[in-house]
This record gives sequence, structure tokens and C-alpha cells, in this order.
Amino acid sequence: MTPGDGGIAVIGAGPAGCAAAIALARAGRRVLLLERQAEPRESVCGEFLGADAAAALAALGLDPATLGGVPLRRARVGWRGRDAAFALPFPAWGLPRRVLDGALREAAVAAGTELRAGAAVRGAVPGPGGWQLRLAEGAVTARQVVLATGKQALRGHPRAGAPAGALGIKLHLAGIAPGDAVTLLPFAGGYAGLQPLPGGGANLCAVWHGAPGEAARDPVAFLARVAAGSALGARLLEGARPVWDRPLAVAAVPYGFRQPAGGPAGLYRAGDQAAVIPSFTGEGIALALHSGLTAAAAILAGEEAEAFHAAWRRRSAGPMRWAGLGARLLRQAPALFVRGAGLGAAARLMARRTRIGSAPPSAWSAVWSMDDGPA
Repeated sequence: MTPGDGGIAVIGAGPAGCAAAIALARAGRRVLLLERQAEPRESVCGEFLGADAAAALAALGLDPATLGGVPLRRARVGWRGRDAAFALPFPAWGLPRRVLDGALREAAVAAGTELRAGAAVRGAVPGPGGWQLRLAEGAVTARQVVLATGKQALRGHPRAGAPAGALGIKLHLAGIAPGDAVTLLPFAGGYAGLQPLPGGGANLCAVWHGAPGEAARDPVAFLARVAAGSALGARLLEGARPVWDRPLAVAAVPYGFRQPAGGPAGLYRAGDQAAVIPSFTGEGIALALHSGLTAAAAILAGEEAEAFHAAWRRRSAGPMRWAGLGARLLRQAPALFVRGAGLGAAARLMARRTRIGSAPPSAWSAVWSMDDGPA
């Protein structure tokens, strides 16, 4: 790419980056998708796909069920000796990130995106007519950049005003069967989410406030801490066998962050670079997909990054506010959270209010021209 040729660089081939790359490529833009991991792999994520995530995937030509997603119909929560359950007010699926990210990468390439996997971006500097990205193998220039590096910040471009971060931990398990439910399990120091994996087993993903000690490195210690929080957790995790030698972990995750209106011209933040919703909502992947599509729509409409960030901040305000309220309640008063979950109407209201919802058709018009391919 050279400055001024209309080329767009997307940094990060997760849900946000791939969604943006697919939309831009289908609209005829020249897109370079840079991803530091050579192959799709698991990342710290609850792996929950709700109806709004499915709507975004449908616009991209993908379907959670066709990809092997496990249908989820209920939500449960337990604390000490109490537990409650309610029916989810929307369809949902559980799908490993390795599978989802792999399918999105393939869709991006099929749309005409140039994918460079195993290419770590070491820095990005604005210059005349565009941006210069520094890679190990040399420099790349582009008119605009979509920053979609997930929970990890790009060097030189921290998230302004981000709150103190928590630790995210994830572990795949064998030997247990969570059924058709996603389960919230508060424990001393944080909370975890448990949901089934395709083919059996489960994904256990936790948010930890404070020092986790051995639990961040030792699967047995991790399981023991979560199981100690509730009778429900102890029952569901009985007989669980870790699939990995140690949990995946990512530090300093700024839950509650929303990108302020502003930032350098031509740099569009998407996914967790734009907003980090508390993970108990299961809305992280949906936010990533929708923000990537919306960033692409803004670029195609000639909208500046500052205006896009302001609009996305407004759009995500409601879900983030409700998610913050629920996260505080789950952390500080888990017994009250369980009591609320037992009231089906209240629980379903919280579940609906933390959704990002669907974009208006005009915002995704470039994505829906699926049969046209790159111009």
C-alpha cells in the first residue's frame, strides 16, 4: 500500500477486525488485514453468541449453527447454597473462538482482503496522507487504519481514560456436561461463566479482581476457587478435567471502558479498543462484530474517526450502563443477584438491556451486497 491510494489497514483478525475488513473489501476498498497470530487460536473469551451477534454474522454470510455452535436456551447463577435459572429471551449459541475466528478469516479472504498472518504491528505513526505501520519485515502505509487488537493495546496508542483493569482467565474442560445453559458462578475475588463446547466439555472463563495467585497458572487451583463459590459450581465442576496444561490469561482488561470522542484522524477503534463490556453479559463478541461493521460504514461514508467514536460511544452507552450495574451487583452483592435471577422478568430485562441490538439497514448496505464481491 502507498499513501493516497485508498488502502485501508486493519490491525487484528478477530471478530471486529474481520467484520470491518469484509465490509470494506466487499465495497471495493483495498484492505490489508494484519494479524500477529499465524493461525486462529483460542483467546480469553466467554464464547457466547446472542441474537445480535448472529445478525451480524448473517450479514457476513456466517451462521453459528452451521459453524457447529451449541444452542443455549437457559441462564443459571449460583452463590453459596442458592441458585436460580431463567430462560434466555433470545436465541444463543456457544462457539469456540478458534472456530469463529477461523471462519471469519476465511470470509475476509474470500471477500478480497489481503491477509498477512503472523505479522505483528510494532507501531503506527500518522504522516502526510495516511499512516505508517511498523512491522518486523518493514513498513506498510495506508490512508486509514482500523485498530482491532482486542484486549491488547497497540504500542503508542493506549486507551485514553481506561479504568484499572481486571484479569481475564479461560480454561477448556472435559468430563462435564453443562447442558443447554450458560452459568454464572461468583466466587471470592471475581466471577466465572461456564457453558458447553461443541462435541462435549465446557468453556470456563473468569474475571478476577485482585491477585489470583496460583489460580492464574494452575488449572486445579482455578477450578477449586470457582467451585468454592457455590454449591452449583461445585456440582457442575465435579469430575472436570482441564484440557490445557494451564489457563489462558490476559491482564489489565479495562471492563467498562468506552472510547471518548476524539483520537488521531484516520484511526478507527473497534471491538475492545472501542468498548469493553463486562463479560458476564455475553455481549463482547456482538459488540466487536457490530463495531467493526459500523467502523467500515463510517469509512465508506467519509466519516471522520472522531465522529465515528462519538456515535459508537452513544450507541453503546445503554448496554454498557446496564452491564456495569449488573457487574457491580454480581461482584458486591451476589446473593441479591441470584435473587433477581430467580425473578424471570427482571433477569430477562437485564439480559435484553445489555444487548447492542441490530444496526439500521443503511449502515450495513455495503455488507449486504454479498454477491457483488470486490469492485
